[in-house]
Amino acid sequence: MSAEDIAEEIRGALPGTEEIIVQYLSGYLVDDAGEDEDVLNIAYEILQSVAGEKKKQLESLMAKLNEMLEEQLAARQKKKAQPKLQKLDKIMDMGKNQVSNTLMFSEGVDLESINKGKASRVDMKKLEKQEAKLRAKIEKRAKRDLYEGSKLLDQHKKQQTYEEMFMKINPLEASSNAKNKSKDIHLPSIDVSFGSNRILSGASLTLAHGRRYGLIGRNGVGKSTLLRHIAMREVPIPAHITILFVEQEIIGDDTTAIDSVLKADVWRDHLLKEQASIDAKLQELESEGDDKRFEDAREEYTSRLAEVHLQLADMDAASGPARAAALLAGLGFDEQDQHRPTKSFSGGWRMRLALARALFVKPALLLLDEPSNHIDLNALAWLEDYLQTWAGTILVVSHDRAFLDAVATDIIHQHSERLDYYKGNFTQFYSTKSERDKNLQKEYETQMEYRKHLQAFIDRWRYNANRAAQAQMKIKILEKLPDLQPPEAEETETFKFPEADKISPPLLQLSDVTFGYTPDKILLKDIQFDVGFESRLAIVGANGAGKSTLIKLLTEELKPMSGHLTKNGRLRVGYFAQHHVDTLDPAMTPVQFLASRFPGKTEQEYRGHLGNFQISGMTGLQLIGTLSGGQKSRVAFALLSLQRPHVLLLDEPTNHLDIEGLDALMKALQVWNGGVIIISHDERFITSVAKELWVCGDGTVYKFKGDVESYKKLIVSNVKMKP
Repeated sequence: MSAEDIAEEIRGALPGTEEIIVQYLSGYLVDDAGEDEDVLNIAYEILQSVAGEKKKQLESLMAKLNEMLEEQLAARQKKKAQPKLQKLDKIMDMGKNQVSNTLMFSEGVDLESINKGKASRVDMKKLEKQEAKLRAKIEKRAKRDLYEGSKLLDQHKKQQTYEEMFMKINPLEASSNAKNKSKDIHLPSIDVSFGSNRILSGASLTLAHGRRYGLIGRNGVGKSTLLRHIAMREVPIPAHITILFVEQEIIGDDTTAIDSVLKADVWRDHLLKEQASIDAKLQELESEGDDKRFEDAREEYTSRLAEVHLQLADMDAASGPARAAALLAGLGFDEQDQHRPTKSFSGGWRMRLALARALFVKPALLLLDEPSNHIDLNALAWLEDYLQTWAGTILVVSHDRAFLDAVATDIIHQHSERLDYYKGNFTQFYSTKSERDKNLQKEYETQMEYRKHLQAFIDRWRYNANRAAQAQMKIKILEKLPDLQPPEAEETETFKFPEADKISPPLLQLSDVTFGYTPDKILLKDIQFDVGFESRLAIVGANGAGKSTLIKLLTEELKPMSGHLTKNGRLRVGYFAQHHVDTLDPAMTPVQFLASRFPGKTEQEYRGHLGNFQISGMTGLQLIGTLSGGQKSRVAFALLSLQRPHVLLLDEPTNHLDIEGLDALMKALQVWNGGVIIISHDERFITSVAKELWVCGDGTVYKFKGDVESYKKLIVSNVKMKP
């Protein structure tokens, strides 16, 4: 019986079943890997979620599969019934027995005696090598099976609507159950895994209600995985605590932006629909007589309507439209945008909508994953201010130090399969951790010195008759010393851009430039902008104000309507686009990609160049499609530096970099001798790299007299002044 035969049966009985489920089940049912499981029962459970109302077709399919697999399943049962090798409870050293262990197995020939003293012909090194290969093969197969299974799981999750998922995670009765109950979370020991990788082992998860926690750690340590486990209640969060996780952009449709936000509160939407339904039924009953059954029905509906009104009042449902509009305005949606269908917005703006929806729902536990990546500095300033008055608990993953300083009351450091807690914001965490690491290092070095001193005494006097007793005492002291582990070395990264060769000014100038995508809608007017070797300029402003357009004018991707651009003929400009991932070929390795763009070097030279941006070892030979966002950013920077640019134009370069990568980029730009123009929402990055702040808005670009912090305060005060 082949997998293809089973696949055909499934497709015929349940047309429309997703191909990934068909392929998974057909392979699973014929594979001997499932011989210890009730494969038909497991297949039934999976197909049940796909079949929906088609119960007869499902029963018929299962009967057919049972018939097709009858012989195979019988063979498995027979195999199962055979005696198996059993693992001993403890290790037995047979070599220590007085009597020969092989004598009883033969007719007077002692195999053990014959072979005793003969050298083994087995090459132990080769044996170990083969065993290592076998282990790697088994692990690879396990990971493959796990990956296929996780893809199937993802497909099932995608079949659930937002409303279904919300009500599953946060059932309606959770609101009433939460009264007079603590919303603190304390789980003393949790284990979290992703595939075969252990993320946390026996870690303590403690979140006090009303506190705002920043979750930090290196790229790949599993921060987002932990958030997903919490969001899906795969760690035992108390059922009365409502949870919402902002991870993905919303799916665009004809719903307006403001209605999308209002519908995000599924409880509110559900109760409003119920209220409308009861009102309609009461209206129908008004025309009926005074018959007792109508009176009873009216009384029942009136009683339920009172309960619904009470629940709506508790959640302040009446203020919903005003709150939704205020949230959207803060995140950059003007009144016209709020009434546009969600499908008309780009991915970045849909991500803002997802954030607005979560803020509108006001869950007891709000989970945010890199919220600053998809918003400009203006919206970020508003978000920081808004979250500071958040009544519930926040757990946010972010690499933006300024954001964590403004929002976080506590920091959770995820590393080495555990969670370490620090009071205060990121700056306070960094100071405390640095001091703690210094003390641990000092304690470790002191003990190592003491151990060395004891060992030297023991080695010198151990076999001296006069000092042997003292040496034995020192041995006992040494054995009782606590076994200290060396403190984890703080990982640092370095980026390196090639020195720019000197060319004569002016390098790059915009003079009286005016630009608009249509003549009746001018975006930038009479722009004067000069870039030189000494330039360290940051461009800020609301989304849509023309920041990226200005960059594209400088790269000559766009042509001005009037005015002119002047540039040195030898000038090389390196442009890091905001969506740089789209420019990388996911089917190539980093080495292949660099070779395709800048041929003529050896593989070792390309790998060495990638090493300048921490793409080292085998990472340079992995497919780009398998790399993390931070690693892809590093490949993009490596590509930029091969151009040997005189000027770098960087549009949101910090989005995917972890804190160590961001520090490396800042240091590299600070010592580089070329010109730098940046568009960024990261306050610390702007402050460290830029010497001047330029604001893009109201059709022009002008130099701001002040720092980033004062600009953000100005933005927040302007938003609050709006009616």
